[in-house]
Amino acid sequence: MLANIRAHSLMVTRVAAVLLRELADSQKPPTLLPNSDLVLAGALLHDIAKTPCLHSQCNHALQGRDICLSLGFPEIAEIVLEHVILAEFSPSRYAKGLFLAKELVYYADKRVRHEEIVSIDKRLEYILERYGNNDAERHSKIRKNFNQCQQLETFLFSSTALQPDELEKAVAHHAPLTLTA
Repeated sequence: MLANIRAHSLMVTRVAAVLLRELADSQKPPTLLPNSDLVLAGALLHDIAKTPCLHSQCNHALQGRDICLSLGFPEIAEIVLEHVILAEFSPSRYAKGLFLAKELVYYADKRVRHEEIVSIDKRLEYILERYGNNDAERHSKIRKNFNQCQQLETFLFSSTALQPDELEKAVAHHAPLTLTA
């Protein structure tokens, strides 16, 4: 994994960890949370295939899923596959404050450009420029995906005391992740 992709993945993991903590702090008792190990592992590995796909134009989410499956991690494989586009968007479940690990990773990834926390709108601008290929149909699909992400953001933050524009500060105050070899 290239260093910049690793740095991005670490920041996505930090964002996902803060979201998980905020959801836990808002639930009494915090029993309906996704498994924290699954959230963190999925966030760390969401771009596992990004480096080899840079030059081959392969689908890094699909390739990443295949890597995770080959290593015996089907739950992480699902998160990796859906970090770009969620297979199921469930406003009725979100309205109840219920979120899956893959949704936290999906959202966290949409808030991190390189290793900087940005708004969804700024991330959308970057994605359109980088991956839109000046193709109107592709732009439409990307915008639809980010529209769902904005809806998810509304549900996520209505379930916590945190606001979207406070996420960067919350992550900065959260203990940094330390990984051992």
